[in-house]
Amino acid sequence: MTPETFVARYGSGQIAKSILAGTLALALAACAAPGLGHRGDGVYAPDARPLLGESVDGLIVGHRLMDAGEYDLALKAYTRSALEHGTTVDVLSALGSANLKLGRLGQAEDLLRKAVKKDGTFAPAWNNLGVILVETGKPAEAARVFRIAYGLDGGKSDSIKQNLTLALAKVDSITYDIPENATFELMRRGRGDYLLLARQ
Repeated sequence: MTPETFVARYGSGQIAKSILAGTLALALAACAAPGLGHRGDGVYAPDARPLLGESVDGLIVGHRLMDAGEYDLALKAYTRSALEHGTTVDVLSALGSANLKLGRLGQAEDLLRKAVKKDGTFAPAWNNLGVILVETGKPAEAARVFRIAYGLDGGKSDSIKQNLTLALAKVDSITYDIPENATFELMRRGRGDYLLLARQ
């Protein structure tokens, strides 16, 4: 209905003008309403593209992808997190761990060295750096790094203690039931904390 037909039908009185103005105001308000679509709080699935500011943290997504064995996707999620939050010690450590799982040992080592340089008190980054040093054939430096991680952790983490024991055994050629041809495996435990496991 056009304004002319509305005035012809209801007259040009004050009531008709008020009804027309109210209708226009409601229509404009509906056009400007934020949050159109499903946000996931009802019975329907959320929209594919979240509203600005509603994205899930890249670190959380990356950790879940690492657990699922999707290391390439985890690396992308960690990179997105670096763009959102900057290169924090958590992000650098996560990027290093993803690169390690992808076999990019040089990149992983560089990232983890940057992480411990940025925050020398972050025990998980020291632990992950030690894992890389063992993988790259530097067990003596790995043992030193695991000692730092263990000291910073205060001995609370069994995984850091086990990693230190394995590195010392490799340095001293003591065989705590670890065969010479044992391979080491990285396993994430907790928030950015990785365990080095010997596999036969």
